[in-house]
Amino acid sequence: MVFSTRGRKVRRLLLSLLLLAAWEAGSGQVHYSVPEEAKHGTFVGRIAQDLGLELAELVPRLFRVASKGRADLLEVNLQNGILFVNSRIDREELCGRSAVCSIHLEVIVDKPLQVFHVEVEVRDINDNPPVFPMAIKTIWFHESRLLDSRFPLEGASDADIGVNALLSYRLSSSEFFFLDIQTNDELSQSLSLVLKKSLDREETPEINLLLVATDGGKPELTGTVQLLIEVLDVNDNEPSFDQSVYKVQLLENIANGTLVIKLNASDADEGSNSEIVYSLSSDVPSTKQSKFKIDPSSGDVRIKGQLDYEEMKSYEIQVVAADKGTPSMSGHCKISVKLVDINDNRPEVSITSLSLPIREDAPPGTVIALITVSDRDSGANGQVTCTLTPQVPFKLVSTYKNYYSLMLDSALDRESVSAYVLVVTARDQGSPSLSATANLSVEVADVNDNAPTFEKPEYTVLVKENNPPGSHIFTVSARDADAKENALVSYLLVERRVGERALSSYVSVHAESGKVYVLQPLDHEELELLQFQVSARDAGFPPLGSNVTLQVFVLDENDNAPALLPPGVGGAVSELVSRSVGVGQVVAKVRAVDADSGYNAWLSYELQPAAGGAHIPFRVGLYTGEVCTTRALDEADAPRQRFLVLVKDHGEPPLVATATVLVSLVESGQAQKTSSQVPSGSADPAATLVNINVYLIIAICGVSSLLVLTLLLYTALWCSAPPTKGACGPGKPTLVCSSAVGTWSYSQQRRQRVYSGEGPPKTDLMAFSPSLPQGPDSMEERQQPSESEHLGKVSFFIFFPYQF
Repeated sequence: MVFSTRGRKVRRLLLSLLLLAAWEAGSGQVHYSVPEEAKHGTFVGRIAQDLGLELAELVPRLFRVASKGRADLLEVNLQNGILFVNSRIDREELCGRSAVCSIHLEVIVDKPLQVFHVEVEVRDINDNPPVFPMAIKTIWFHESRLLDSRFPLEGASDADIGVNALLSYRLSSSEFFFLDIQTNDELSQSLSLVLKKSLDREETPEINLLLVATDGGKPELTGTVQLLIEVLDVNDNEPSFDQSVYKVQLLENIANGTLVIKLNASDADEGSNSEIVYSLSSDVPSTKQSKFKIDPSSGDVRIKGQLDYEEMKSYEIQVVAADKGTPSMSGHCKISVKLVDINDNRPEVSITSLSLPIREDAPPGTVIALITVSDRDSGANGQVTCTLTPQVPFKLVSTYKNYYSLMLDSALDRESVSAYVLVVTARDQGSPSLSATANLSVEVADVNDNAPTFEKPEYTVLVKENNPPGSHIFTVSARDADAKENALVSYLLVERRVGERALSSYVSVHAESGKVYVLQPLDHEELELLQFQVSARDAGFPPLGSNVTLQVFVLDENDNAPALLPPGVGGAVSELVSRSVGVGQVVAKVRAVDADSGYNAWLSYELQPAAGGAHIPFRVGLYTGEVCTTRALDEADAPRQRFLVLVKDHGEPPLVATATVLVSLVESGQAQKTSSQVPSGSADPAATLVNINVYLIIAICGVSSLLVLTLLLYTALWCSAPPTKGACGPGKPTLVCSSAVGTWSYSQQRRQRVYSGEGPPKTDLMAFSPSLPQGPDSMEERQQPSESEHLGKVSFFIFFPYQF
């Protein structure tokens, strides 16, 4: 039990260490160090292992290393994940005299995108010897110089840092001089050549000394300067300053000509030997001489150029005060100028785009760009914060120090906003605060997420029948909110069967323009409504589409002449009429039908005037076609009456059919004999008419009840059912009634064919005017027809576009 508890504690400790290591790797806390001047191929670290990456995924995930500045100093072997030295690293060239020198690396891998930050410290080695400003320095000493007189010397400089830059000096043995070293601070030393024995120019006019500087590195490196001392005679008092070192603090960017310090040297001599001329030492580098100037007479030291804290933080200036004696004597001092930083540098923003343009379906958290900010100032003046405008739908995430990632914060919609102009603002903490901005244009790439849409879900098109083949009847147009190929719309016909034929044999659609063409002449009598769908598809991947329904109504034209119906043979109607029939008695009836519809099928009847203007004792009903007597017949009338009845429709232009009516006049006995040959079932025409009218009334009531019930059921279904996208579109039923005074009258059953979807054509519901035989008598009944007769003359034509 104890072992089990201890094992769990060990596992928890190991898990915590692994999580800590993973967190440090993910946050970029990976550090290495390498000495400068390391050879090519020098091992630095196992960077892939330390970052938690598998060797096998380095190449597939596009492992790459980037650094600010020179990118060729370090390289990674993708085979073993080792970071090694690729080219010569010179710490002094890379970082100058900075105490800390490091190379910052950005390690980027894709799938998914990750950014790691690695710092490689470059360690200093003792590869730079001390260097004096000049190889040979000539010094003039008067023979009258007092013992312990000092001549300041410019020390050597070492480009290394730390212990490698700590210099020690030694002077070659001399009976006249020794070297005095005074330490001002950790790295600043003042060297002076001190006279320990009086000089005699006549005995020793020239002295050669060797000054050796040795650094503290391992192994030690040295530098030398040869001191050539010329012993002068006469003027034996040199100018002297109150202090050997003057310390001054100045703000950077101070105005040109500003007074730095006023020097005042004194000379114990008299006359011209005490007149002093001030100058900068010849040992002062040209970079310092370009920044400062001194007035030779007054000793005023002023600013000559622009001082920049970011270029150099301090200056040490050697000043010489020489008298006008012969030979001239000089005194020396040093001015130590330290600059104070001010907030005079705006932050800098660097943007590296990674994923532009960005797809509109990119998930939140997608990294769009890497942003680096920096400020050359120091302290609070160099502390920078970064903000983003506008923030939606993006955000800035700090990854490491002054490194940020621009990420997608919410979903994009290119159809709403196709491009964003982002402003990245970097602001320092100085007073007053300075800022810098950088603009980043983020273009949203389109994806095919919008299907083409039509303005209406359904269109109605009216086309006259007998149209020429290839006629353009309509143009469909769909709009796609996407862009480029995702918005390229093509049209095609949704193929189906129209009866026994394919829809494509009737109509076609141009793929690019959306124009709809009729491929063959349409016949209203065969096809009144053609309903079909046109599909619009875009060119995206995967393609999206939508359909629109077209209802093509074929309009009737007057292309069918009236057609006579039996019992006429060859267009002739033959009847036997008794000479005793009364006035207004119906003796015959002309029946005709027109295959057209509407006014084109509305028929009227009229007698064609007889040749020579002869009068006939008959007339014809304008809309009924019933032939009636106009007067009582007598013996003077010819026994055989022949006349023509014109049957016209109301089309434009009207079409005419001609019926020949043959009426044979017979005596009453012959008429009764003829009538006796009729079957007994028709012996009483009036009774037969009454019976037929009763049955007709019952039939009409039944049909009317069925019609009302059907209409109610259709209305309920139409109101309750949602609209569908099927092949059948909504339509209003058409009711056509005819009477004895005006009609679109049919005397035979006709099948109306409407093709609006799959399956067989539909049959309209129709009721027609009955053709009843009329008796020879009942003149009054003909003049005052009964209610049942009126009902018998009413016909119904009902057309439903829907199939119930």
